[in-house]
Amino acid sequence: MTQSVPSVSVSYASNGSSTKSNELGMRPMQERAFERRGEQYLLIKSPPASGKSRALMFIALDKLQNQGVRQAIVVVPERSIGASFNNEPLSKFGFWADWHVEPKWNLCNAPGTDNGGKVKALGAFLESDDKVLVCTHATFRSAVDQFGVAAFDNRLVAIDEFHHLSANPDNKLGAHLGGFMARDKAHIVAMTGSYFRGDAEAVLAPEDESKFDTVTYTYYEQLNGYEYLKQLDIGYFFYSGPYADSILGVLDPNEKTIIHIPNVNARESTKDKVREVEHILEELGEWKGADSETGFQLVKTHAGKLLRIADLVDDDPSKRERVSAALRNPSQKDNREHVDIIIALGMAKEGFDWIWCEHALTVGYRSSLTEIVQIIGRATRDAPGKHRARFTNLIAEPDAAAQVVTEAVNDTLKAIAASLLMEQVLAPRFEFKPKALDNEPVAGYDYGEGGYDPNKCNVGINEETGQFQIEIKGLAEPKSKEASRICSEDLNEVIASFVQDKTTIERGLFDEELVPEELTQVRMGKIIKDRYPELDAEDQEAVRQHAIAALNLTQQAKQALIDEIGRGGETTGEGDFENKSNTALIAGVRKFAMDVRDLDIDLIDRINPFSEAYAILAKSMSEDSLKQIASIISAKRTALTPEEAKELAIRAVKFKRERGKSPSNTAQDAWEKRMAEGASAFVRYKDEGRYD
Repeated sequence: MTQSVPSVSVSYASNGSSTKSNELGMRPMQERAFERRGEQYLLIKSPPASGKSRALMFIALDKLQNQGVRQAIVVVPERSIGASFNNEPLSKFGFWADWHVEPKWNLCNAPGTDNGGKVKALGAFLESDDKVLVCTHATFRSAVDQFGVAAFDNRLVAIDEFHHLSANPDNKLGAHLGGFMARDKAHIVAMTGSYFRGDAEAVLAPEDESKFDTVTYTYYEQLNGYEYLKQLDIGYFFYSGPYADSILGVLDPNEKTIIHIPNVNARESTKDKVREVEHILEELGEWKGADSETGFQLVKTHAGKLLRIADLVDDDPSKRERVSAALRNPSQKDNREHVDIIIALGMAKEGFDWIWCEHALTVGYRSSLTEIVQIIGRATRDAPGKHRARFTNLIAEPDAAAQVVTEAVNDTLKAIAASLLMEQVLAPRFEFKPKALDNEPVAGYDYGEGGYDPNKCNVGINEETGQFQIEIKGLAEPKSKEASRICSEDLNEVIASFVQDKTTIERGLFDEELVPEELTQVRMGKIIKDRYPELDAEDQEAVRQHAIAALNLTQQAKQALIDEIGRGGETTGEGDFENKSNTALIAGVRKFAMDVRDLDIDLIDRINPFSEAYAILAKSMSEDSLKQIASIISAKRTALTPEEAKELAIRAVKFKRERGKSPSNTAQDAWEKRMAEGASAFVRYKDEGRYD
């Protein structure tokens, strides 16, 4: 059976602020986006269920009424998501107009495939005086191919689930977007619920991304402002043997759950998805048949509870369509007892709205971080009586006898990377400031007991915005506008690149001789240079410092939280929810800052960002499997590459400039010694002509 050790558990205040509307009927995220309605290019980064669809309605109506834009075209990745843009009586809640889509222009509801007739219909819309059309990405791509970029001049193109795009020339929608921005005559509103737009490749070329004005609404702000949901747990757990035998170790039949079983090509799959679903049903209890109206499977648990289970895995079109229709039934949206468990494979992810979901249980590693974010988003809806939600990734332990042991190790490392990244997403936003004598407290920030102290590095929290303000000695400030934007908006995406870097995570977890600066300075430095080559060296270093500070402070705060739980400082009873505010992570950051007295960037650089992840891994995995992973990774370890030697040599030059002496091979300080080794290797490689 699996061990239940969550990698992170975050508590929130549940002050209700994110669900309250202003006099125009706008929730806080929508109000924030509407304030930027005059921008030609607007990017909205906001979690699932935060109200992006309605935010777009407000902005589009203003552009049509007050900004001279002729038409609005809303583009969604799949037909089912088109329902998010159905008619809305916005004036009923205080806005000055209603959102209305003529039935013939909601092409997501039209029969047939996403080409041919639908493209012709979009062409007819462009010639009409009607104002709003909704279609899929596929229809829009074909329409741009047929009619050209110029046909969309002076129109708003709103792209939902923007992370589907890529700057790769092979991504047609991404190429079309580049064409729109080069012509510069259309308005673009891009919306994404994922903080990692493109796991391997950027969604936008840097020169295009810099044209967008960004509205960011964080998970922290959303969950902190919910009315009911107070705690979110993220965990990865390991099992051996068939997963269906172990699934009840993490599946609680009393929780409303979406189970995503593995793709048939995945290592965790038994290659018989139908039998896997049957096995799960058998594990849960006694099958009592199927409901004739909904198609839901009825299973009586050993405790006597009758579960209603929606099977979206069965390929029989008539069965699956009946189950899908029952799940979409608007009259059942607010009925908590309508369904208990949903079992899916490729469905029930992006755009799927079941507010009662308390547990998103995913079997097998998902290669896309975007997909993981979308799955977690299924459980983060606010609903009456729903105080806790969780995401569980159930992963097969590496098996020494298996042929695919290397693949298993890679999946394990990727799962850890995803968990680290989600911890970053769930945390409040960090605003770092260099410590200076003339620094002053900022209104709206709580600096803890005793208030702001000009003689030390202060940590302040703005409860309303969910922002940390942290003073750090020796911190480099970004100079350019783009570097400042990256430090305020894109640190999570930088961290995504870092924790997904295979060499980085392997060494961070299993290299006992690691000097942390090799990761925090050299590896992170290289990632910044590769990702933002247009920045000068000073700005690249500023971004590096901000990113590593955000990652390491979250990890240190998590350690403080785990220590507190270990001492019995936290309970899971309902009464505890009522008495406990969202202090855990805040207290963790403050505790770390107070323990070291004065935060400085050198101290932060000396922390291995993966040390806490290793501690979780050691609790979650068998000792034999852990040793096996370590030995596999150790066997691959190689000498310094020419690229690594060059990075270390650059650091050695900086060391000499600051200290007045070159780093020494015999130094007691491990980092100084490593820089010296790198400088020597650089000279050797240079003499060998390796840098030609």
